[in-house]
This record gives sequence, C-alpha cells and structure tokens, in this order.
Amino acid sequence: MQYDRTDARILEIVQKNNRLTSEVIGEMAGLSATACQRRLKRLRSDGIIEADVSIVSPKAVGRPLQMLVLVSLERERTDIIDRFKKAIKSSAEVVNGFYVTGEADFVLYVTARTMDDYEQFTRRFFYENPNIKGFKTMVIVDRVKVGFAIPIESPED
Repeated sequence: MQYDRTDARILEIVQKNNRLTSEVIGEMAGLSATACQRRLKRLRSDGIIEADVSIVSPKAVGRPLQMLVLVSLERERTDIIDRFKKAIKSSAEVVNGFYVTGEADFVLYVTARTMDDYEQFTRRFFYENPNIKGFKTMVIVDRVKVGFAIPIESPED
C-alpha cells in the first residue's frame, strides 16, 4: 500500500469531511475532479481508506450510556481469541473492540440505553462465556474527542 504526497493531501481532506465532492477535493489537492476520483477509488481498493462513515451521537439515538470495558480471558488460545473476536464483531452494543497487550486482553467501547440494559448485556456477553476470566467497566462521563482521523505522513519523493 503506497501513496504519494497528493494522496496524503486527499487523505487529510477526506478524514475531515468525506462528503466533499471530487471537484472540491481535487481543487484543494491540486487535481482535476476525474484524477481525484481515480485516486480515491485506488485508495479505497488498496485498503488505505477502509470505510466512509458518519460519527453519530450516542445520546441523540437513545444510547446515552457509554463504557470502556477491559476484558481478560481465562486462557489465551487462538481458538478462544478468534471466537471472542467473532462475538465482538457480531454484537451491536460493542461499537469498537481492540485486542491489546497489558493487563487486559481486550478493550471494548460499549453503548447502552440504560444501566439495566448494560447489565443484561454483561450477563449475556460476559457471564455466560466460560472463557471470560473477568471484566472491568469504566463509565464514560464525557466524550472529549471523537473521531477516526489518523495523522498522515507525506512520503518523501
């Protein structure tokens, strides 16, 4: 996956606002709209751009409770890890999931409508899974910064 300085500029632009037209992005990056479209298509097909998404307010859609959950597995076997990764991917309550190093094996970002809903989720997702050693929940008081923007390094030409 390689990109040049112009691609880097396009990536900076679309990370801030991916609803801009190819004409506007191209103008900002010094390209024609057609050249910009070709580059965007390649950046997507190469997997450099993984998705085009909107960031939705959990509170606005009735999921005001947000938690970070540290999960420890009973054993670190590949089959157990793979099954838990699959469970994370199939759970609507889990917005983001990370397989990490350190004290916990996974860090999950979870949303819920109420604390009762979160309790039901924990019973179903953690307590009923014999491979879960334990979990710790941290309730998020305030989302200080939300986004997916990655600092883009311009490659040397």
